[in-house]
Amino acid sequence: MKGWVMSKYPRCAFCPTTDYLIVVNEEKNQHICVECLMSANKYADNETSGYDSFKPESLPKPSIIKSFLDRFVVGQEHAKRVLAVEVCNHHKRTHLLALGPAPEISKANILLIGPTGTGKTLLARTLAKFLNVPFAQADANTMTEAGYVGEDVESMLLRLYQAAGGDVARAEKGVIYLDEVDKIGKRDPSSTLSRDASHEGVQQGLLKILEGTVANVPLKGGPKHPQGECVQMDTTNILFICGGAFVGLEKIIAKRLEGKAQMGFLSKPQEAEHTDAALLHKVDTADLLRYGLIPEFIGRLPVIGVLDSLKKEDLVRVLTEPEDALIRYYRTLCRAENVELNFTDGALDIIAEHACRLNVGARGLRRVMEDFMRDFMFELPDCELDRFVIDEEFVRGAIAGKPVCLKQKPKAARALLPSKTG
Repeated sequence: MKGWVMSKYPRCAFCPTTDYLIVVNEEKNQHICVECLMSANKYADNETSGYDSFKPESLPKPSIIKSFLDRFVVGQEHAKRVLAVEVCNHHKRTHLLALGPAPEISKANILLIGPTGTGKTLLARTLAKFLNVPFAQADANTMTEAGYVGEDVESMLLRLYQAAGGDVARAEKGVIYLDEVDKIGKRDPSSTLSRDASHEGVQQGLLKILEGTVANVPLKGGPKHPQGECVQMDTTNILFICGGAFVGLEKIIAKRLEGKAQMGFLSKPQEAEHTDAALLHKVDTADLLRYGLIPEFIGRLPVIGVLDSLKKEDLVRVLTEPEDALIRYYRTLCRAENVELNFTDGALDIIAEHACRLNVGARGLRRVMEDFMRDFMFELPDCELDRFVIDEEFVRGAIAGKPVCLKQKPKAARALLPSKTG
């Protein structure tokens, strides 16, 4: 095996990561990370058994899929279980169809419902990473019905084709995440008399693609042209994961539940746990119909997974636990400058609390970290420190705009305080 390197801090011999390493040769300080090890195993399996071979023992188990999702996504146990089971069933269906005649098994596309910044896109991307298949992301809000100005529904197939490197067979086994599907809900008929080309028309255009059809994808993008170059792509085995925030859906659910409540002397008091998060878990087809999705579109998304809002405690875990956590990211950057960086528990709490005020979920963490770490990273290459601890006082000052100065070497190295990052 080529590529072994020597470094002061242990890292993978084939990628820059320093997390979750497996020791290969302790004397020579040689390590390999879990990601590279899994990639090597998948490559070996494909070389020996073929891409379309069927081995029941080689199919991913739901527990293994969920364990992989746990490494990158914090919380969201319900959504992880839903995705793990359905992806496992999707793989079984694909392999059975490849063997030959089999009982017809309809494809189960997935609808993810949850506030912004809760991990819908990350879950879909991580699934594609686990399955080692092409992944494409599209925005339903920018699509229009065929024949109108804007992106056609086939544009997401073009992205998947490009992600597969032009390999149609590989693209036909990929994963597409269609975001903002709540924005294509059917408008109120009384609000406009014009044709709803960007809402109900998009839903109509997606029906055949979600169910499974051979679509003509223009290679140059844009509207189809009779003389334009196209490629045919079968969407039967493509897994579609649709997601949206569905703002206001909880009010529709609450109204439906109130209508079922008993009245009179035997009526029961309204449940106290009817919060927005609890209400979303009780979503029904009738609620999505009232929201503006047409029945045919809902029928193509039989599986629904609900994601919960992230609290401060969850955001602290997002900062530290995933393999691509922000704290690990900044510590790796500092190690490149031979500086050992650490965060106190109080500093992490302040960062998470400040991100909660933005009300954009985990996306707010990156914004907060970039804001108060910018000056620190600017001064870092010129500092004379071997290690540095970011505590509550530093975070409060940085958020308030207090200038950071690291050029003066302290008389004594600051003691590292216990933290969640070790």
